[in-house]
Amino acid sequence: MFDQPSPRYEALYNEFKALGIDEIVCISVNDAFVMYQWGLKQNRENVFLLPDGNGEFTRKMGMLVDKSNVGFGMRSWRYSMVVDNKEVKKVFKEADFGDNCPIDPFEVSDADTMLEYLKSNA
Repeated sequence: MFDQPSPRYEALYNEFKALGIDEIVCISVNDAFVMYQWGLKQNRENVFLLPDGNGEFTRKMGMLVDKSNVGFGMRSWRYSMVVDNKEVKKVFKEADFGDNCPIDPFEVSDADTMLEYLKSNA
C-alpha cells in the first residue's frame, strides 16, 4: 500500500499483518531527509517510508500532479493500493485528480477503507 499514511495505517498495522499484508509502504515525492523527519514527527514505527525524490515512480504510476497552487510543486496524488507479487490488485484513488486541485481529498485511500476491502476479500 502506498502514499501518505494517516496515523491509522500505523495504528492498524497489526490488523493488516493478521490479514497477510507483508508491508505497508508510504511513498512520497520528497527526499529521504524529509521523509525521515516526517516519520519521527508521526511516531512511525511500522510503516516503511520510501522517498521518490524526483517523482519517477509516481510519474510512471500516473499519479504525479502539480500542487504549485499550495506551494509544493510536483507531488503525488493521494492513493493506496494492494500489490501482490508485483501485481497491482486494487487501487483506491482520491477523487478530483488533477493539477492544482483546490482540495486535498482523503476519503478512499485511508487505512479504514483499505482494511475493510482486505477483510471483505480475505
